[in-house]
Amino acid sequence: MIDRIRLLAMADRVLRLEAESVAALRERLDERFVRAVELMHGCRGRIIVTGIGKSGIIGRKIAATLASTGTPAYFLHPAEGVHGDIGMMAKGDVVLALSNSGETDEVLAVLPAIKRLGVPLVVLTGSVSSTLARQADVALDVGVGEEACPMNLAPTSSTTAALAMGDALAMALLDLRGLGPEDYAALHPRGALGWKSLFRVRDLMHTGDAVPIVRDSATMKEAIEEMNAKGLGMTTVVDAAGGLLGVITDGDLRRQQLVHGALLDRRAGDCMTPDPKRIGADELAARALALMEGVITSLVIADEGGRPAGVIHVHDILRAKIV
Repeated sequence: MIDRIRLLAMADRVLRLEAESVAALRERLDERFVRAVELMHGCRGRIIVTGIGKSGIIGRKIAATLASTGTPAYFLHPAEGVHGDIGMMAKGDVVLALSNSGETDEVLAVLPAIKRLGVPLVVLTGSVSSTLARQADVALDVGVGEEACPMNLAPTSSTTAALAMGDALAMALLDLRGLGPEDYAALHPRGALGWKSLFRVRDLMHTGDAVPIVRDSATMKEAIEEMNAKGLGMTTVVDAAGGLLGVITDGDLRRQQLVHGALLDRRAGDCMTPDPKRIGADELAARALALMEGVITSLVIADEGGRPAGVIHVHDILRAKIV
């Protein structure tokens, strides 16, 4: 029989210790972090991430994150490195090595090649006085007070802390490189995240004659005819100069009918929702979906003169699989 209370207490302890380990890193952010980012940003080649065991697994994730956010990187297994793969390393590269103890034999074994090539070395370690840290150009302290393992043995808090610091480095580099949504999409051409970053409102919006428009002086009969003709479940309402005043939606029709009864002879300007939500044509379509908040189904795109230039409907976004 599973002891439910003990099980939840153990999970709570793990999450608390790992969260505390990551939070403690914030107080250690100083010029060493800045220097590490400078070295990696100035890299003319690739960031070579290395580590073994659980540190190696975290290293692979950091290398993948760097590569996917605009910093060329790959993972080098240190044991394979001393058996020929060190040939992947070249002048102009930067090495990011992970070792909690800083005394891992396999990682220390690649130090001579690093020094021979004059490649900068950044280290993530739990011991800044270790052999590896002393040989580094920059050593970032990712040490933890206690592993989340109840025996204080299995790498848990320490690997979480190393991963978080690796993410901090990657995001700082992303910011320095000015990586934008289009760049991210180019690096993730088949991924859902890249897909979201690819489509902008102008790619999906209805324009020209497809935009439903009626004058504020039009009758509601004319407004409903325009809504039916354009098939978007709404129409924009404009003034004599074509400036956007509001919108009339299917929901507005129901509300007006309940409050005022027969409305076919009423004016569009009297029944519209004024100052409707708008979005720019260059905004991401995912942003348009967020603005709709599951409450409204369409957003209006206005031109520089405040005239309706387009309409984007929630169905347009869903058809593009931006969910």
